[in-house]
Amino acid sequence: MRGRWWALVAVSLATFMTYLDNNVVNVALPTIQRDLGLSISSLEWIVSAYVLVFAGLLLVGGRLADLLGPRVAFFAGLAVFTLSSVAAGLAGGEVTLISARAAQGLGAALLAPTSLALLPKIFPNPRERATAVGVWSGVGALALAIGPLTGGLLSEHAHWGWVFLINAPIGVVTAVIGTRSIQIGRDPGAHSGLDLPGLVTSALTLFALTFALIEGESRGWTSPLILGSFGLAVLAAAAFVVAESRTARPMIDLSLFRDRVFSGGLLSMGLWAFGVFGIYFYTAIYLQSALGFSPTEAGAGFVPMALLLAVLAVVSPRIAERFGSGPTVAAGLALMAVAIGGLSSAGEGSGYLDLLPWFLVYGAGGGLLVPLTNLVLGAMPPARAGVASGVLNVSREVFGLLGITILGAVLSARQDAVAGPPLHKFLDAYQFTLILAAVIIFVGVPVSLYSLGRRRTPATPPAVSPAVSPATSSGTSSGTSEPAVVEPVA
Repeated sequence: MRGRWWALVAVSLATFMTYLDNNVVNVALPTIQRDLGLSISSLEWIVSAYVLVFAGLLLVGGRLADLLGPRVAFFAGLAVFTLSSVAAGLAGGEVTLISARAAQGLGAALLAPTSLALLPKIFPNPRERATAVGVWSGVGALALAIGPLTGGLLSEHAHWGWVFLINAPIGVVTAVIGTRSIQIGRDPGAHSGLDLPGLVTSALTLFALTFALIEGESRGWTSPLILGSFGLAVLAAAAFVVAESRTARPMIDLSLFRDRVFSGGLLSMGLWAFGVFGIYFYTAIYLQSALGFSPTEAGAGFVPMALLLAVLAVVSPRIAERFGSGPTVAAGLALMAVAIGGLSSAGEGSGYLDLLPWFLVYGAGGGLLVPLTNLVLGAMPPARAGVASGVLNVSREVFGLLGITILGAVLSARQDAVAGPPLHKFLDAYQFTLILAAVIIFVGVPVSLYSLGRRRTPATPPAVSPAVSPATSSGTSSGTSEPAVVEPVA
């Protein structure tokens, strides 16, 4: 009994480390730029190198977790992430730092899906699992709150390298605890073989799509490179579908997308990510440009929201057990849509206390989304838990990048169409974009009610098939090609 909860500590610490790292880095980017004399392009690639490798290899990492066993994949990802963090912290130049960030993305691509795959194996009892998932999700939310503060304090009062080196002691402690408590072998139902066509085509699809979304704004959406990247993503995706439909042991059973819970849950999560990720970025800009916050103060402004999200994440599985997952998730999405719509009332004369109630409503809504991931992952057989978590993370990353890209384009176009001082133009465009994001997120309400229904977390393991037992959950943070992003966790 006690060993399982220590294993939860190790898995949560690993998740905390990856979430913390992304948020810490965003706040410290200006300091890094000054110290190393980097160009804007180089600065963007400090973020983009991580995102590109992380998003591109998520499905590969999830499949490796299934084949090698989640314990092996977990410690491999932990080692890569910790060592590359040390390399980033000691980097003295552009090439070393960007390379180390890409290596961190590789480590995170192993850790993120593996952490999700470990929890249902460590906690086979659904009630214990629900508690564990809530705690793990809450830890991720705490990383959201602590990350910007830590990054600001370290970049202002210590060498910027410590925003990466701080991962070293966390990684060591996680390894020590995990070595003694995580004793999960490879699932006997996991098939051998890497399905190389599926792995290669999925990675190529995600690399090409992520690169186009990251670089489209700066290089031009109609430039040959960006159009070629989108075209390559489409061709590789088609090749992936063909490869998976013809192999006897596909990496992803495409028939799962005909399952209402699986596909509807992914769409609900994707709509949330689309509407929210870009709004975090532009709200951080609002706090700094309109309210005069420093980057550290802007990060601190999100702390109450993240703390409430953490609390609700712990109790939301119990709420879903009582009222059903569909209504719980729908209520969470509705609250988030209302909160983002409420933030659109922020103007030139608004203060932080005018925004705080909406931040809290948003945090409450975000905490209610935990059961959504439980059900999506539960649609996959236990032997494919790693791939299932990879699919969920890919959905969140891709939709999040689409949100940043499309909502950013809408905001820019609105700014160009409005007359007046720069701050007035930004605020008008910011308010318009918030309303659009709220509408997009609210679309997830009927989607989740239809696809998830009133499914409840069972009090005992289901007798029909292990494939329908709820799995685990929480989110991963997404990066962008822009500096100073405050990133969400769900």
